[in-house]
Amino acid sequence: MNRYLHLLALAMLAASIMTGRASAVRTASASEARITRVNGHVQLLRPMTAARPASVNDVVDEDTIVRTGNSSRAELTFSDETVVRLAANTALSFKNGTHDLNLTEGAVLIQSPKGSNGATIHAATVAAAITGTTSMLEYRPGVCKFLVLEGNGRLDRPGHLGDSVLVGPGQLVMGNPNAAVSDPVDFDIARFVKTSRFIVGLPPLRSEKLVAAESQKQQQEKSKKTLIDTNLVIFGGGTRVSVLGQTQTNVAGRITGAKPHSMPEATGAGQQ
Repeated sequence: MNRYLHLLALAMLAASIMTGRASAVRTASASEARITRVNGHVQLLRPMTAARPASVNDVVDEDTIVRTGNSSRAELTFSDETVVRLAANTALSFKNGTHDLNLTEGAVLIQSPKGSNGATIHAATVAAAITGTTSMLEYRPGVCKFLVLEGNGRLDRPGHLGDSVLVGPGQLVMGNPNAAVSDPVDFDIARFVKTSRFIVGLPPLRSEKLVAAESQKQQQEKSKKTLIDTNLVIFGGGTRVSVLGQTQTNVAGRITGAKPHSMPEATGAGQQ
C-alpha cells in the first residue's frame, strides 16, 4: 500500500511539472504574442503593475508594453507567424493582435508572411499597413521613416483624406509625421541587409529569399544604369542625410544632374 501511494505521488508530481512546462511555453492566441528573442535589457509593462524582465517564451497580451533598453533587442511572434523585431530604445504595444500595433517610440521590423491577416502599425499621426511584406517603421518625435524590403506597404496619415503613399520594395519614405507624406525614394537593400541589427546576428527571416530576390533586381538595375548609387547615407536612426566624398548634392537627397532613379548607399534603418 505504501509503495502504491509513493508511486501515485510521483505520478502526480510529474503531471504537475509537465502542466507547468506546457503553461510556460503555451502558444499565444490570436490576440497575444510570444517573445521569441531577448537581447539585453527588455521589460514588460502593464497598467498598475510593476515592470518585469521579459524572457523567451513569455506570452504577451494586449496593452502590455514591450520596452527595450540601450543596446537591447527583442522579437515577438504572433499566432499567424508575423514576426516583429524591436530595436534598442523602443516601446511597442498592441490590440487585436497584429491589426493594431502601436509604436510609441523607436523602430521595429515587421515580417508579415503571405496569407497572414496583415498588420497595421501606428506611430503618432501616421500608420503603415502591410500584408505579406517585410518592412521597417521608425518613429521619434518629429521624425518618421518607413521602408519596404519586399512586398508592398502603404503609409498614410489617418484623418487626412488622400494623404497616403504606396511603398514598394527598395523604397523609403521619411519626414515629419505631422507633415504631408512625401514621395518614396530608393534605398540600397543589400546595404541594409549587411548592416542592420534587425538582421545581423539573428536567425534568417522567413522572407529572406524574397528580400534577396528584390536585392538582386536592384543589382540588375544598377548594371543597366537605370538605378544609380549616390554618395548619400543615413547613419543610425533619424532622417539626417550625410554626404560621403566631394560630389555636390541637392537637398532632396539625389546627386545633382543624375537620373531621377538614384538611391542612397545606405539608410539609417540599417544601423538600428
